[in-house]
Amino acid sequence: MTFFSLLAQADPAAPLMLPDSVQKARWADTIQKLATVDWHDLMKDFISDSIWIGLKILVALAIYFVGRAVIRWVLRIMERSFERRRVDASLRTFLHNLVSVVAYLLLLLAVVQTLGVNATSIIAIFSAATLAIGMALSGTMQNFAGGVMILLLRPYRVGDFISAQGQSGTVEEIMLFTTKITTGDRQTIYIPNSAISTSIIDNYSRSELRRVDITVSISYGDDVDVARAAMLEICKADARVLTDPEAVVYVAALADSSVNLSLRAWVKNADYWGVFFDLNERIYKILPQRNIHFPFPQLDVRITKE
Repeated sequence: MTFFSLLAQADPAAPLMLPDSVQKARWADTIQKLATVDWHDLMKDFISDSIWIGLKILVALAIYFVGRAVIRWVLRIMERSFERRRVDASLRTFLHNLVSVVAYLLLLLAVVQTLGVNATSIIAIFSAATLAIGMALSGTMQNFAGGVMILLLRPYRVGDFISAQGQSGTVEEIMLFTTKITTGDRQTIYIPNSAISTSIIDNYSRSELRRVDITVSISYGDDVDVARAAMLEICKADARVLTDPEAVVYVAALADSSVNLSLRAWVKNADYWGVFFDLNERIYKILPQRNIHFPFPQLDVRITKE
């Protein structure tokens, strides 16, 4: 009989209050057992069990400190690899945190297993808790999954000008649950990642060039060739408009009240808005000087007398 087995002999199902006669009988039985115990063997077993528990604690501590050092070493190697390959800052932070959390969880399970605790039960409890939290926070988890997909697939990066979910602006930060963009009027907008990851995204920063499309309506009877030549002259006068590919003007539509001309000119991405507004202003000022008119919408009404 060991020291720990002797302590474990108490009946957990016994009631809290017992009659005096029962208590006296149990005390007498306990005293008799203590009197017959071989204290030499008991102390020997106690010391042996204590040494074994102490060794397990030392081994667990050694596993923890060695594992922590290995994890830090792996994370440092990852950071150096990310710097050499110029990995995006948002993706770098996400992968660093993900590897760190998974590694420390595995280290914790190894330490607990060394101490003699059943790690399978812990994993089952953790899985059940994760499932319950996931069901309670389904929308948040969808945003998290969307953030992971954005960071891995990288449809846009920090600094890109994008249009998504009816909003246009420059990406300031990509977080796990939302994407932060700044619009042209300096408004800050947070778009949920679950929405933006499943929508159509226009990324205007991926290409160095961007096409300026301007539709100009002229009156029926005006000379289309004169209007085309004037619009092309305006483009040639602006140094920001590229000559390769060169600007072109097409007759886009014969509308109810006007002939619609479509001007298409290529510019560098950074010059887009400046060129767009300047071309519109110059077209409005110069075309009337060439006897080109901008028509108003009109409706012909015919009255028949009976």
